[in-house]
Amino acid sequence: MTTPRPQTRYRTAALGGALVGIALALGGCQHDEVATASIPDDYKQRHPIAIEEQNRSIVVFVGHARGGLTAGQRADVMGLASTWLHEGTGAIHIDVPSGMPNARPVAESMREIQAMLAAAGVPPRGIISRPYQPEDKRFLPPIRLTYSKIAAVAGPCGLWPEDLGPSMKNKSWFENKDYYNFGCSYQRNMAAMIDNPSDLEQPRSETPAYTARRITALEKYRKGTATTTTYPEADRAKLSDTGK
Repeated sequence: MTTPRPQTRYRTAALGGALVGIALALGGCQHDEVATASIPDDYKQRHPIAIEEQNRSIVVFVGHARGGLTAGQRADVMGLASTWLHEGTGAIHIDVPSGMPNARPVAESMREIQAMLAAAGVPPRGIISRPYQPEDKRFLPPIRLTYSKIAAVAGPCGLWPEDLGPSMKNKSWFENKDYYNFGCSYQRNMAAMIDNPSDLEQPRSETPAYTARRITALEKYRKGTATTTTYPEADRAKLSDTGK
């Protein structure tokens, strides 16, 4: 058997290394192509509106020498109770600071908060209070009321995976397509304005028709008279005829 010369072995190794490098380069280009092609062209698909559970909370600060709530704090508590009845998906958790110098005013404020929640229609099983130790006792710890709700969200916005300017790497510029972040703020604002997230999935049930008005309109139609309603206040909006 003939032993290969050293130069031949070196050329074979160099050729093998070059082939491996070319294969890796081609594989990298193919991976980038797949990642770029996976980005949807429609902004509703790039930034979809998702339904998830979020927390809504308010804080009530209690001073060392004050018992009870202020007028603004009472309005905050009643507002939270009203929205909980409308959108709450769990109990109202009340985090109460413990081991602080304002322990007595906090206890008095807690009794008032619980009474206000009960008066607003929150059942006893819908209120869960739990003590907590503040991490930094130099600051005044508040009473925190929190509950979970279903909300519509979109984003995050501000992601720029591609350059907006003309570039050989920016295919959206050559193909006249939307940039990646296009439509994100619109979707995010739309999600923030949605009151009932279930409206995105299904229409609301219709309320029963006003039977009395329907009978009146059908009776007028049967007699051949106009079915519109006559408003006596309609003439009040006309301009005065004085001076004609």
